[in-house]
Amino acid sequence: MENKKIYIPPLKIQGIKTKLVPAIHDLILNTNFEKWVEPFMGSGVVGFNLAPSNALFCDNNPYIINLYNDIKGNNITAKIAKEFLISEGLKLEKLNEQHYYDIRDRFNKYHNSLDFLFLNRSDFNGMIRFNKKGDFNVPYGHKPKRFSQAYITKICNQINYVQSMTSKNNWIFLCQNFEDTLKDIKTSDIIYCDPPYIGRHVDYYDTWDENSEKELHKNLINTGAKFILSTWHHNKYRKNEYIEKIWKNCNIKTTEHFYFIGAKEINRNSMIEALLYNF
Repeated sequence: MENKKIYIPPLKIQGIKTKLVPAIHDLILNTNFEKWVEPFMGSGVVGFNLAPSNALFCDNNPYIINLYNDIKGNNITAKIAKEFLISEGLKLEKLNEQHYYDIRDRFNKYHNSLDFLFLNRSDFNGMIRFNKKGDFNVPYGHKPKRFSQAYITKICNQINYVQSMTSKNNWIFLCQNFEDTLKDIKTSDIIYCDPPYIGRHVDYYDTWDENSEKELHKNLINTGAKFILSTWHHNKYRKNEYIEKIWKNCNIKTTEHFYFIGAKEINRNSMIEALLYNF
């Protein structure tokens, strides 16, 4: 898959697994499976690129799922998104942060998918974060001219790709936790898990701790299906103790990745990532 174009989803998510797609592709290259299952779909970049004919994409963030269901159901098309982003982009350019926070307030009241897309593409560092009340609370990214014609075209092309793939494949998007997703797994399915990285600073729709990691491991083993899990292996400061503690019976494939996350350069470091798998 080295020379194949990798498609980027319309949602930006920190820690997106774009650079892991070729490695995951190579892992499953000669593996037969009935359905591709993602309990933590996030942006969806892995499954969207591997393009299985049958797939179940799940996340416990309802706004991610709503957006992709709106694209699948033609409630959001490239044309609709283009008109919306041009209109709101011009207002952002004129009113700057006032308009961003107006849209954020509107989203927190009505939860419109187009508003969610706008916020995701104009907030600070492409973050998706919510407070304890469930309100989106990421601050403005301070780029009033964010929605240039080229940028809007790029987003619309990404929407077109997802819409095309959902129209010709049996892709289902559900808002549910990983426990519910893993209840009805067949041994003929394959599961790709990208949970929040334990022991790292993460912005997820809820918290993630050692008990969560153990519960995920137990549920995956109980399915009897093949699975792949992405996590961090080590960086220059420390190693992921939970690989040996919880996932020691898995095979490991590592790859280096550089994260451009955080406002300070000191927080943007190289990290060795691990793909843990049971086949």
